[in-house]
Amino acid sequence: MKTELGHNKNNMNKRINTLLGLIGFSMIPLISSANAEQLTIERIMQAPSLSGQSPVGLKVSPDGQRVTFLKGKVDDYERYDLWEYHIASGKTQMLFDSNDLHTGDEVLSDEEKARRERMRVYGTGIMSYHWSHDGKALIFPLAGDVYYYKLGDKSAKQLLDTPEFETDVKFSPKSNYVSYIREQNLYVMDIASGKEKAITTKGGGDIKYGMSEFVAQEEMSRMTGYWWSPDERHIAFTKVDESPVEVITRSEIYADSIKTIEQKYPKAGTDNVHIELAISGIDNDTLKWINLGDNKDIYLARAQWMNDEALSFQTQSRNQQLLTLSAYNIATNEQNTLIKETSETWLNLHDDLRFLNDKSHFVWASERDGFKHLYLYKNNGDLVKQLTSGDWIVESVKAIDAKARMIYFQGRKDTPLESHLYSLNIDTAETNRLTDLGKYHSTTFAADASIFINAHSDANSPTQVSLHKANGEQITWLEENKVDKSHPLYAYQKDWVKPTFGIIKANDGSDLHYRLYTPKKIEGKHPAIVYLYGGPIAQVVTNRWGGSRGLLMQHWVNKGYVVFSIDNRGSANRGKAFEDPLYKKMGFVEVEDQVTGVEFLRTLDFVDSKRVGVHGHSYGGYMTLMTMFKASEHFAAGVSGAPVTDWRLYDTHYTERYMGDPRNEEQAYTASSVFPYAKDLKGDLLIYHGMADDNVLFTHSTKLYKHLQDLAIPFEVMDYPGKKHSIRGKNTRIHMYRTITNFFDKHLMATH
Repeated sequence: MKTELGHNKNNMNKRINTLLGLIGFSMIPLISSANAEQLTIERIMQAPSLSGQSPVGLKVSPDGQRVTFLKGKVDDYERYDLWEYHIASGKTQMLFDSNDLHTGDEVLSDEEKARRERMRVYGTGIMSYHWSHDGKALIFPLAGDVYYYKLGDKSAKQLLDTPEFETDVKFSPKSNYVSYIREQNLYVMDIASGKEKAITTKGGGDIKYGMSEFVAQEEMSRMTGYWWSPDERHIAFTKVDESPVEVITRSEIYADSIKTIEQKYPKAGTDNVHIELAISGIDNDTLKWINLGDNKDIYLARAQWMNDEALSFQTQSRNQQLLTLSAYNIATNEQNTLIKETSETWLNLHDDLRFLNDKSHFVWASERDGFKHLYLYKNNGDLVKQLTSGDWIVESVKAIDAKARMIYFQGRKDTPLESHLYSLNIDTAETNRLTDLGKYHSTTFAADASIFINAHSDANSPTQVSLHKANGEQITWLEENKVDKSHPLYAYQKDWVKPTFGIIKANDGSDLHYRLYTPKKIEGKHPAIVYLYGGPIAQVVTNRWGGSRGLLMQHWVNKGYVVFSIDNRGSANRGKAFEDPLYKKMGFVEVEDQVTGVEFLRTLDFVDSKRVGVHGHSYGGYMTLMTMFKASEHFAAGVSGAPVTDWRLYDTHYTERYMGDPRNEEQAYTASSVFPYAKDLKGDLLIYHGMADDNVLFTHSTKLYKHLQDLAIPFEVMDYPGKKHSIRGKNTRIHMYRTITNFFDKHLMATH
């Protein structure tokens, strides 16, 4: 950047590092402090990653003998290989180099592109893998085909080598089959014989079998549409009919072409898919259809086998105020309702239904007392007891040890800023924290709940990965990732700024948590950047490593900015009552609480109240616009990324959950759009958007462009040809981060 010191020296070092990188060596951590080790935007996105070696996709093998994980290459941290740590020997080694299996461009199908965008999975190489039930074999999809590896073999066997692209590949429960979706039909293959069987054959066009529809993927986190029975004798699957869904015609604008895309996109207030649920035999062609009630106006949220003969499934009403857990028995054809959850606002979905090995009970999560907690039920739907309680939330069940009568779960009992692992005695309800305070933890258990992997970090330390016994005792490091002299981040520790955390009271007395970065050298009054999200399901203020965006905040504070974030009412992990103020009033209480945050900033002697900027992406982009338009006196400049501008243009499941049906809530939708307030813009505004965004459609921004132009209000634009909602790509993100930073420099820093 033009404002960076040592520009020519840094360019020389980059060329040297590029050359050395070709032979597998980097001198970045060894550059002397005299060489102005500024944390540049370019360096944030370069290899080796400043986050260090942070493995992903961590799993304990079913036999408990090894831990497997995906790790990016040193010279390309976005291309992943499969690694293992052998517990007995303590040896770590690469199992498969993705380059040995496939080289060149990886051409993804449109369906796979969409799935990865929905899952927020980015990169190339081996992106997922599955263990066999006995821990003796692995399968992993790569480049649209499937590879099978039996431990001890010299190489992997390619099970599928087809011109079509197979997606949603799975092992069957006993690992005798692999299953997959090909051209909107469900297939299974007998691994021993190589014989393939089509479970469905009529998929195509508007009909999809075994697949999850757009809103199931994007908003329900249901990425599959089929489920094996434990004994492998049956497979349940969806039939999705997309014919009722409105076709939107949108343009995907690329650098050298414009593609006209017709996409089935269920905008709020329009028809959803028709969905059906069936069970098929594997060895015969028996087919049973389950009664879902009004399949034209419900959501199939979840499906899960209770045992070999009974399938449980969860349906949601269109307004998401009723969630029903039901069970269907394939032997008797009986269908029973087990639980009905209701809410006057909305119900959040979860993945915490667990059937116990005693075949008589299950664990269920509910927010019925205002916070998400665990409950024990009999298999017939009778409530036994509430297992956890208090003004804190259970995040997710991680494992259940039936013999020890223990449940292991992630939760926020000690602080909403950190996720911790807890053990829960089913009989006594005694709860104990197993992870250390001062870190944010994410755990993965072995199938028998005997050991777990713990990936943990804090705001100043990148992710470390360790292996533990079930009682929390550490066995070993899997990736210590210590920031020592050999770590890429070490060279930037001299100027590292640790954030402070605190609490501000909202107007209703609620606690609002904030995070504040302050320049090391205070010189008079400094400009400030407020980074926000503001919407539901997300949380900005945590004691957790922030990745590239957290490093961008370090870059800003090193330049002299105060960087501030506050989680307003409506954000996640604080309980349902904290979320509910959003109901049918998006863009109101969030703006109010963000203004409360700015008013706090104004009390700080070193903050210039006339030079406060705001930035966010997606809902954060929407919030940037709403704060700039509705509270213009508080914000001098704003950068809005991929914003929602009119909730009528967004999808049914997300939007109607919080805003109701626009056919019945016209006034509420208008009040929560940005357009009534745009006329009040006073500060400088930049809007950026991916021009091939299929989530928050590019139309959101173009509609606002036209509106501001009609009002003769100047603003700036940076749009990205061919980019989706997340705007990926190393150089693209360098450009985006520089564009955002340059904008703030021009409108906040330059006025000093």
